[in-house]
Amino acid sequence: MNYHNPSNFSDAARIARDASGVTRFLAGGTDVLVQMRAGAVTPHDIIDIKNIPGVDAITRTADGGFIIGAAVSGAQMGADADLVAAWPGVVEGMELVGSTQVQGRATLAGNLCNGSPAADSVPGLIAAGATAQIVSADGVRDIAIEDIPAGPGRSNLVKGEVIASITLPARGQGGGDAYLRFTPRTEMDIAVVGCAINLTIDGDVITSARVALGAVAPTVVLVPEAADAIIGTTLDDAAIAALMNVVSAAAKPISDKRGTAEFRKDVVGVLAKRVAKIAYARARGEAV
Repeated sequence: MNYHNPSNFSDAARIARDASGVTRFLAGGTDVLVQMRAGAVTPHDIIDIKNIPGVDAITRTADGGFIIGAAVSGAQMGADADLVAAWPGVVEGMELVGSTQVQGRATLAGNLCNGSPAADSVPGLIAAGATAQIVSADGVRDIAIEDIPAGPGRSNLVKGEVIASITLPARGQGGGDAYLRFTPRTEMDIAVVGCAINLTIDGDVITSARVALGAVAPTVVLVPEAADAIIGTTLDDAAIAALMNVVSAAAKPISDKRGTAEFRKDVVGVLAKRVAKIAYARARGEAV
């Protein structure tokens, strides 16, 4: 096994491009090290990105958004008061990844690239309209988070590409987001269903929204029809009923030992109702 410690993302991408065997990037390591110990993967090349300058920083964009480095931990995100105030739903999702100890290492980029449809941090990112900066030996490109997952354990990134950072847009006025999941246990479990909603209001009327669902399809999915069900409403009973119907219809889950497909389709509607109410209250400036 070859260990690499590049000083910049261009070098990291070049090493990955030129590697002939199995390659893994190391940021937090909460997925790849567990997979290695379990014998699920044996990399020929480990590319450690933790020492690249800025990789563990949360910075503000010129318009008030947030750039989250690929090695920023969940614990760092939860400790950033500005980030929590602007994007509580995104932080809520990330804080559900693993234990307190794991939070000190786990990263958004790692949770995303692991490719789990039940990843807790991904629905909030998609609902927020977040993007990822992708570095390769050929240059840099930005991609919407929803375009990265390809299926369980897979992403649409190609050989030699690495996520350098994730950008959350500026919050603006009248915005709120939230994330909830259903699990059999209250802690240390994997989502049976997850839902994130981000919305903006003008007065009491919802003017824009994004709805993302986890653990009900091969990837975390954005559901534009669910957003359409609540845009232009004051989130009254009719809008909530429409939202619940749309997300249940959009869900394409499997049945497994943790829950049947029918159960998941029912639960996702209930979660969407709860999440929408929380996001709407936050948009109105109400403490939740």
